[in-house]
Amino acid sequence: MQVSFACTEQTLRSRTSEDRLCPNRTSGGQNGGTGGQIKQRTPPLGTKNPNQVLPLLSHILRESTGKATGMKYRNLGKSGLRVSCLGLGTWVTFGSQITDEVAENLMTVAYQHGVNLFDTAEVYAAGRNQLCIQIKGPKILIRAEKTLGNILKKKEWRRSSYVVTTKIYWGGQAETERGLSRKHIIEGLRGSLERLQLEYVDIVFANRMDANSPMEEIVRAMTFVINQGMAMYWGTSRWSAMEIMEAYSVARQFNLIPPVCEQAEYHLFQREKVETQLPELYHKIGVGSMTWSPLACGLITGKYSESVPEKSRASCKGYHWLKEKAASEEGKKQHSKVKDLLPIAERLNCTVSQLAIAWCLRSEGVSSVLLGVSNCDQLLENLGSIQVLSQMTPQVIGEIDQILGNKPNIKKDSRA
Repeated sequence: MQVSFACTEQTLRSRTSEDRLCPNRTSGGQNGGTGGQIKQRTPPLGTKNPNQVLPLLSHILRESTGKATGMKYRNLGKSGLRVSCLGLGTWVTFGSQITDEVAENLMTVAYQHGVNLFDTAEVYAAGRNQLCIQIKGPKILIRAEKTLGNILKKKEWRRSSYVVTTKIYWGGQAETERGLSRKHIIEGLRGSLERLQLEYVDIVFANRMDANSPMEEIVRAMTFVINQGMAMYWGTSRWSAMEIMEAYSVARQFNLIPPVCEQAEYHLFQREKVETQLPELYHKIGVGSMTWSPLACGLITGKYSESVPEKSRASCKGYHWLKEKAASEEGKKQHSKVKDLLPIAERLNCTVSQLAIAWCLRSEGVSSVLLGVSNCDQLLENLGSIQVLSQMTPQVIGEIDQILGNKPNIKKDSRA
């Protein structure tokens, strides 16, 4: 049975005042609000009382995030799931010298500003990559999923108004507590749901490929957890394009559920996969991109250009690799390029961080960019990148490419 993931441009344009993959207009009102009048589109043929239907639909879409915030929403790949173009990741937010109170404030501010996507994993702040926080005394071990679940339960937001994703691979020290066997996918997701205090997650990601597990077993297990109501969709994280295509082929062969999204690292200095491989998967099989580390673990912010600040991530235990990278020859070259981007950012009236995030958002097929922040000032600055998105013109992109000097060689196909 052949299934089509086609989502035509006409269909996307018929939606209300939300964002498409290549927006060419700015949000109305100050700070992306609704201060200006909204230009109504021509209603579909046969619609009764169009003046009442369109505003009502627009209200429903805004209400899903509490208020009209100027946040832009995109389909996750070519699925029907609508996610905020900026999501909040919990690797940094809940794991690096962050108290539960700060984590709750960050989630609240994000949700109030239209963020409806919260990403976590069974390994975050526990297991193999265990992180500690110091709060006026002994070290306290936290697990990101448990913290996220506690906050969601306390806030009592409507479950239908936000999207929670988690990743399965590293679950514990035992041999059966890691990998992508059917046993660990099912048991690992049950453990995540227990810590999150949720009946289901919206997306469960296979966090890296497992060479020890057959692809058919992985796809069947993901299909099972979806059919059991434990997840709505499934996706991949750090998989190659060939592995994603194999999963899709297995799903089509055995009438199973294919992945809808790939999580990939993407920033000014890491471009190849997201710009050359994933767009082809998006067009062919509808797999979208959810990207992470838009600021290259803080290197693009410029805070590591001279030295490593005391309370920065690179100064934390377990982040020696980041400290070494910042001081390496490659890191110094990247610092120099970030400085060269400053005049462009100043001309666009934004920070280099906002420029870098908006640059990620402009890429074809990117459904959402996950942010990692440790305080509200960083979060608000990053959210401001949405206002810069409309200024990502071909001329500006060309200037950035010239400075970076790392634009991938994209092969043109018949669609061009």
